[in-house]
Amino acid sequence: MTTLWDRSRQVAVEAILDTAVRLFTEQGYERTTIAQIAREAGISQRSLFRYFGTKEDLVCGDQDALGELLRQTVEQQPADVSAWDALRAGFEVVLTARHTPERVLELSRLIFDTPSLHARYIEKRLRWQAELVPVVRKRLAAGTSAEPSADPRAKAIVATVFACVDTASEVWVRHDGRLDLADLYDQCLAAVRGAG
Repeated sequence: MTTLWDRSRQVAVEAILDTAVRLFTEQGYERTTIAQIAREAGISQRSLFRYFGTKEDLVCGDQDALGELLRQTVEQQPADVSAWDALRAGFEVVLTARHTPERVLELSRLIFDTPSLHARYIEKRLRWQAELVPVVRKRLAAGTSAEPSADPRAKAIVATVFACVDTASEVWVRHDGRLDLADLYDQCLAAVRGAG
């Protein structure tokens, strides 16, 4: 059940995000200060930091929580679901977990257009990959007697899926969200798997 506090918090988060995204878009991420965002959002810097731990969190969100959501979603897929499909299901959940498609587009545009944000985004995604490899390895090893740690397939599958997600996302952003992101991902995956 959603409480009044939860709803109030969500309204405050959205108002701060609206202000931050507008300022980042108008004057650039690097030139926009936390003090300016707080002032224009009508709150103190201290209050802003209660909602967002860092300036980067205004764009990238809580990547640790999203990474955990991705891992859990992949892990919870039925045993008969392939590693490829389990990962796809995980990304579908993560992409719609926090924001509307319009907000995801705005934030993704900032990430792809700001070198410092893009670098942090890649760093965090590499951590997600490392956390997913054991989950995928376990799914691949089910029913086999092969030594899991010597099997490179899990790492290759996870890296491939991330490359496809990132490529599809960048194409989606460059076309202002007019293309279907899931379809772009499927095209990328089909290309690397030799199916299209």
